Amino acid sequence: MKEIRDIVAAFDKARQQEKQTALATVVLVEGSSYRRPGARMLITEDGTLTGAISGGCLEGDALRKAQQVMFRRQSMLVTYDTTDDDDAKLGVGLGCNGIIHILIEPVITDNPNHPVQLLKDWLLQRQNAVLVTLFSLEERKGVQPGTSLLLTAGGVRKHEAFEGSSWYGAMLADAEEALQSTTPSTRQYEQYTAFVEVLKPPPSLLIFGAGNDAIPLTAMAAVLGWDTTVVDGRSNYATLQRFPLATRIIVSKPDQALKQLTIDARTAAILMTHNYVYDLAMLQQLLPLQLPYIGSLGPKKKLDRMLEELRSSGVEVSPEQLDKVYGPTGLDIGAEGAEEIALSIFSEIQAVFAAAPGTSLRDKQAPIHAKNVKGLRFEV
Repeated sequence: MKEIRDIVAAFDKARQQEKQTALATVVLVEGSSYRRPGARMLITEDGTLTGAISGGCLEGDALRKAQQVMFRRQSMLVTYDTTDDDDAKLGVGLGCNGIIHILIEPVITDNPNHPVQLLKDWLLQRQNAVLVTLFSLEERKGVQPGTSLLLTAGGVRKHEAFEGSSWYGAMLADAEEALQSTTPSTRQYEQYTAFVEVLKPPPSLLIFGAGNDAIPLTAMAAVLGWDTTVVDGRSNYATLQRFPLATRIIVSKPDQALKQLTIDARTAAILMTHNYVYDLAMLQQLLPLQLPYIGSLGPKKKLDRMLEELRSSGVEVSPEQLDKVYGPTGLDIGAEGAEEIALSIFSEIQAVFAAAPGTSLRDKQAPIHAKNVKGLRFEV
């Protein structure tokens, strides 16, 4: 979700400079494509691009069309057929074999529900949301409604023009279903196709330990757009000077740390204080919280010792809780040194959140991204 954060930041900057902007979104892919539906790019009137809708091949043409969109203040659906040899004549040459549909919308700030504002509202809430984008494959020269509805647990923001439509209730019901199932889809409502997109907040990483080996973790998290909190009992270690890229820094004893933290289903924790007693105390508190990932830095015998000590003190550790504990933390990539170990840890957390095996793509028999869920089709 770093792409969305970058787009919102770039939009705010462009607005301060009174520059017009347009938002390009991949809304449908038939066959293979470098980017999947939901990939976005913000274009400013002076040609600044934030985000990406391809591997770099479509951006130039999308820029030209976005300038038309900004001038006309009207959305445009653009289709690139990379199965057609004529693509080479257009200078696209994607090296893929699919049809990519991209919706380019002018960001009209007079509209309080313009697409970037809806993305900004979602980022502020840190919860799952559904964004519905409408476009017409049948009437490409006709009205392309664009980003039309944002649904969160707190309510709905919508395009008022469609509230009275006969299919509005069905669209809202499909959005509510997607919010519950966290499954994206494409839907058809009369002449409009809808990309029903599920937005999930970026992972939040809790790093217990402010040693030198934690510094690369916060730097890598910043690159990925993850929220990071560094927690340590040593005030001379847990400082802004040492961790300028951390979202938050907390100096606390183990028994007071969790009271200052927000933990949800997108939160991972790493125990790396190099203080056995501190790590043990945090492990005891984290186990009942059902985090998807708890990593323990250091040898496996250290984790085994902590678990045995907890059991000996009367703490019940269930198989379900144990399944979420990863020690030693990280994938086996032959990591040496703090930076490589950070890469190993992030790779494992990403694999856990994505329910992926973490194996070489070379050995994958199916396409990298292969889904066929409720009409949504894309593959690479």
